[in-house]
Amino acid sequence: MNDQAFTFQTLHPDTIMDALFEQGIRVDSGLTPLNSYENRVYQFQDEDRQRYVVKFYRPERWSAEQIQEEHQFAHDLLDDDVPVAAPLKFNNQTLLTHEGFYYAVFPSLGGRQFEADNIDQMEWVARYLGRIHQTGRKKAFIARPTIGIQEYLLEPRQVFETSAMIPAALKDDFLNATDKLIAAVKTCWRDDISVLRLHGDCHAGNILWRDGPLFVDLDDARMGAAVQDLWMLLNGDKAEQRMQLETIIEAYEEFSPFNSDEIALIEPLRAMRFVYYLAWLIRRWDDPAFPRNFPWLTGEDYWRSQISTFTEQVKVLQEPPLQLTPMY
Repeated sequence: MNDQAFTFQTLHPDTIMDALFEQGIRVDSGLTPLNSYENRVYQFQDEDRQRYVVKFYRPERWSAEQIQEEHQFAHDLLDDDVPVAAPLKFNNQTLLTHEGFYYAVFPSLGGRQFEADNIDQMEWVARYLGRIHQTGRKKAFIARPTIGIQEYLLEPRQVFETSAMIPAALKDDFLNATDKLIAAVKTCWRDDISVLRLHGDCHAGNILWRDGPLFVDLDDARMGAAVQDLWMLLNGDKAEQRMQLETIIEAYEEFSPFNSDEIALIEPLRAMRFVYYLAWLIRRWDDPAFPRNFPWLTGEDYWRSQISTFTEQVKVLQEPPLQLTPMY
């Protein structure tokens, strides 16, 4: 099966109900879909009025070994008292199977939205990221990949070259802009930075607020530089981002050391995310959820804007990286 063409057409409500029943869970409510394009995630309540979330993984995106590493990382974090949504165990197994699908069941853990412009909350999140990385350094992922140029730039470039979604009149200009961005990232990229197990996708949408932060969705966990879990918390202009980064690093270092050389990777990582995200949309276009939620992807204006975005990012990469205020 090619995961790029997989559309979840065979994942019916009865299939989900049967999978849960096999684990002794009787659904006593509807299945409420939660926001997830890559996988299929549903919240429900059982006959004892306990609330759960069930997650069906997109086939062939991750292997069983890779998913199990994600689950083990979540439980390692729980063991170290880090608030994270971790899968439940059934007969000592977190990764379950039904009719060819891998799936997992989680407790439903509600919370408010993390306020990215709240300095107190940002400091709290940064302290927990320090603790997450303490745990992440204890061992390495073996099956999961390491964030790098091949997966995030070169493979997407191949997707762009063969895609019929990019308007023919813009294709050459778009590929040229992509090549310039790749070259600019390569100039800034460093392979001598230590890597560790990361959340991998630590943006505000993956942090809930209860009596403090709750980290969810380790689906994109990978090996990588620690700064990968920090830079997506930054917002605003360069001066604002510098102040935020100083706040984050100061709180982070209460629990984990931070290598300031990694600051130079922030803009390369941002550029790599732009490219990877766009290729991901193209790869998933056969899934009906994508044309329904991203209709602008078929218009020339969108692709023209991406050429401008890539061109602007090249200019950013040519500027000096963020500089922290010297400490005396």
